[in-house]
Amino acid sequence: MKKTLYDKLWDEHLIIANSDLTSLLYIDRHLIHEVTSPQAFEGLEIKKRPLWRKAANLAVVDHNVPTAKRELDIADPISKLQIKTLDSNVLKHSIKYFNLFDKRQGIVHVIGPEQGATLPGMTVVCGDSHTSTHGAFACLAFGIGTSEVEHVLATQCLRVKKSKNMLIEINGNLCKELSAKDLILFIIGKIGIAGGTGFSIEFGGETIRNMSMEGRMTLCNMAIEAGAKSGMVAFDDKTSDFIRNKPLAPTGEVWAEAMNYWKDLKSDEGAFFDKKVKIDASVIEPQVTWGTSPEMVTSVGSRVPDPENTKNDQTRKAFERAIEYMGVKPNIPLTSLELDKVFIGSCTNSRIEDLRAAANIIRGRKKSTRVKQVLVVPGSGLVKAQAEMEGLHKIFLAAGFEWRDSGCSMCLAMNADKLESGERCASTSNRNFEGRQGNGGRTHLVSPAMASAAAIAGKFVDVRGF
Repeated sequence: MKKTLYDKLWDEHLIIANSDLTSLLYIDRHLIHEVTSPQAFEGLEIKKRPLWRKAANLAVVDHNVPTAKRELDIADPISKLQIKTLDSNVLKHSIKYFNLFDKRQGIVHVIGPEQGATLPGMTVVCGDSHTSTHGAFACLAFGIGTSEVEHVLATQCLRVKKSKNMLIEINGNLCKELSAKDLILFIIGKIGIAGGTGFSIEFGGETIRNMSMEGRMTLCNMAIEAGAKSGMVAFDDKTSDFIRNKPLAPTGEVWAEAMNYWKDLKSDEGAFFDKKVKIDASVIEPQVTWGTSPEMVTSVGSRVPDPENTKNDQTRKAFERAIEYMGVKPNIPLTSLELDKVFIGSCTNSRIEDLRAAANIIRGRKKSTRVKQVLVVPGSGLVKAQAEMEGLHKIFLAAGFEWRDSGCSMCLAMNADKLESGERCASTSNRNFEGRQGNGGRTHLVSPAMASAAAIAGKFVDVRGF
C-alpha cells in the first residue's frame, strides 16, 4: 500500500487505535520550556509518578527570559518564578537542561534541531503550539497542552486523533529578495486560517526541494496558522547535511543505519492525499499582514481592503474589527503605514539565514528616526555566536538596531520586550492577533528582509530593489 509521509510516521508510532477514533502514539522526543511545564511537574509529584524516560526530554528557558542585561535580576516576578521553577524541576528529575546562562540556551524550536535532538522519523512534542517547526526534518511534530505534557512525562505516550493528509505542492522560483516567510504568508492568505483544520500538511514540490532547512522550518512553523495540526517536509540530502555532526545526532554505524531508515521518509509516488493545493512561487510578491490574523495579508504594493467589498457579513465584520484595532483605513496603501518599532526574531525567523537576510538589507544604512526601536534577537546563543563571528552584529549596531541575547522577546510580550498601546510594529514573528506583542499593540507580519527595509524607511516598502 502506498503511504504518505504522515501515514508512515503515524503507523511507526501507533500503539493502540481505539474505537472512538483516538489513538495512543509513542513519543520519541519531548521538548520542555518554562511556561507549560510547572503544572505538569506538580501533577507528577502529587501523584508520585516518576518520569518514564528521562533521556527523551530536553529543557530550556525561552519565553520569559530577558534578552538584555541578563546578568541582572529578572524584574517581572511571574517570569522569575517560572524560570526558577523550571530550574528546580529539571534538577529534581535529572533532565538535560540549557539554563539562562548556557551558551546553548535559546528558543526551544531553534535549539532542538540545532542540537540534533530533532531527528527524522521521530514524533516530537512540546507544550508550545509552534512545535510543528520540527516537521521540516521529516518527523511528526505538534504542540500539546499542559495536561498532555504531564501525560508524556509519565508515560512517553500521547492520546491523539489521526489527521487527514494535505499536500501543498509549490513549484517555481521565488524572487531572490523573497523568502519562506513570504511564501507561507501567501499560502495562509490563499487557503485561510481554517484551510488546514483537521489536516497535517506536507510541503512538497520543486520550490521546497530547493529551499534551505531554515526556510523549511519557517514553513512548518506557521503551518498551524493555517489550522493544521502539523507541517512536514520529506527527508533529503539537505536534511542529513544539516543534522550531521550535531551533538545529539547518531554517529558511526548508527548513523549509517539511521540513514538507511531515513531515506524512506517521504510520501510514496501515487500516495493518496485528502486535499491538494498547488502554488506557483514565481507570482508571489513581498507579503505584509494588514489585520489581526495571518490570513489578513496582501502584497506590499496593495491597499488595505474595503470591508464593503467582502463576500459575506462574517468576513465584513471581521475586517471592520481588524481595521479599527489596527488603526488603518480601507483602501490606503500599505506603504503609507509608518512604524514605531521593528522586531526581528521569534521561532519563525531567528536563525542565521534570517539574520544574514536582514543584515544584507541594512548594510551601510541607518534606522529611520521615525522608528523608536529595532530589536534583533537571535534564536539561540549559538546563532548569536555565529552571527558575531560573521560580523553581522556590527552591521546591526551601526544601523542603530539593538543586538540582544537569545529568547522569544517581543514575539509574545511575556517579558520586558513589548509594544505599548497603539504602537505599530513590523515583526518577523508568527502571530498578529490583538495584543500579541503587547496590550493594544499593532503587529504586521513580514519577512526579515521586509522588516529591515521598513526599519530603514520608517514605513513599509517593497524590498525588491530597495
